[in-house]
Amino acid sequence: MTTPSVLLLGLAVLSAIAAIAADLRGRVTMARIFRPAAMIAIIVLASVRPPTSPESYRMFILAGLAASFVGDIFMMLRNKRFTAGLIAFLAAQILYVSAFLRTMTARIEISIALPLLIYALFMMRTLFPHLGPLKAPVALYILVITVMAGLAAHRYIEAGGTPALFAFLGAIFFVISDTILAINRFVRKVRSAQLFILGTYFAAQIFFALSV
Repeated sequence: MTTPSVLLLGLAVLSAIAAIAADLRGRVTMARIFRPAAMIAIIVLASVRPPTSPESYRMFILAGLAASFVGDIFMMLRNKRFTAGLIAFLAAQILYVSAFLRTMTARIEISIALPLLIYALFMMRTLFPHLGPLKAPVALYILVITVMAGLAAHRYIEAGGTPALFAFLGAIFFVISDTILAINRFVRKVRSAQLFILGTYFAAQIFFALSV
């Protein structure tokens, strides 16, 4: 890893830790500074790393990171724009799917698809009684993030290598983050939820940036 990449990675990690600490302590202004700062460092990291994948892969990952940045902004507004944030993160997941499809065979093995299908059905059954008018967009989001995770897993099994492993880890951390977020928001409060939501979220985005 080049020196600029190491410095940007360190900046991203430190900003992410500061954002999480500020959020846990209720320091809203500081959280609103460090959360975008972490994502900006991650985006720049992805843009300056020496390429290990086709340039089209990098472009789609960068676009997904940018869409996530927009989603973060919506979620940090005084009156959270949850639906707008959900749409932004849905766009991010679609862009990550597009990135994976640039470098793999478009199929998923049954050994990968079955547990992910069970996960998707479990999440829909758990969340649906609490969603009201959000049933359709949340169901679509669950479907897309499940496909994203499945493609990442299949891509790693098919191609191997560190970049594919990083993308797979990014996908897993993203699923964990959104699962905790959804349960905490719609079903019941999870103890120290923001620590786990943001910790796994930033880890996911860093791993995606390192996968380019």
